Amino acid sequence: MNKSVIIEIRAGAGGDEAALFATDLHRMYSRFAEKQGWEVKALNSNTLQISGQDVYDKLKQEAGVHRVQRIPETEKSGRIHTSTASVAVLPQVEEKQVEIKLSDLKIDTFRASGPGGQNVNMRSTAVRLTHVPSGIVVGSQDARSQGANKENALKVLRSKLYALKMEKEIKKMVDERKAQIGTADRSEKIRTYNFPQNRITDHRIKKSWHDLERILDGNLSPIIKKFQKAGKA
Repeated sequence: MNKSVIIEIRAGAGGDEAALFATDLHRMYSRFAEKQGWEVKALNSNTLQISGQDVYDKLKQEAGVHRVQRIPETEKSGRIHTSTASVAVLPQVEEKQVEIKLSDLKIDTFRASGPGGQNVNMRSTAVRLTHVPSGIVVGSQDARSQGANKENALKVLRSKLYALKMEKEIKKMVDERKAQIGTADRSEKIRTYNFPQNRITDHRIKKSWHDLERILDGNLSPIIKKFQKAGKA
């Protein structure tokens, strides 16, 4: 089935090292998508839209908190630092699935900025949308026109509202059954990338893989196959 997903990657605990790790994950998913022949589009600096065959089925297990353990280049004493980044995998939804009322939106426009905060566009093409009822804020500045950035921001907002709706329904089921079911809760660390031991461990299925650099270069297939096998079992 041809589907699109929106992947949002945000640096967590760990300062600059967490930001570097978020960049590593961004590159990993981009490279994996390219190897699959999928279409990759950057909606903003930390959000990707990926379209292709079975894309959600193959990437849905990536949602959660990813942890990295490594020695930063700036660390002179050789101490291992632990940092985190959160990954959200949202199935892109059609307009008819989530209705967004214009009256519920606060729309701000501003000039796109580059590294260091300098303005890279003399016109106010960047867009920030605030969905007042939910408090969700999304932005887009990488497209060249205000209209394109608004459309990109709406795609992300629509997927986030859909995910919020699903989370509420799942929580209701959990409360009714008094049992924890799969919610891809971001507060749980799902995977650890241990550089000193050249090992990636997924804590949900209790499996480890070596050749960490190769996996971060987009060779995610071994991990995905393990999850598909576990799902069938």
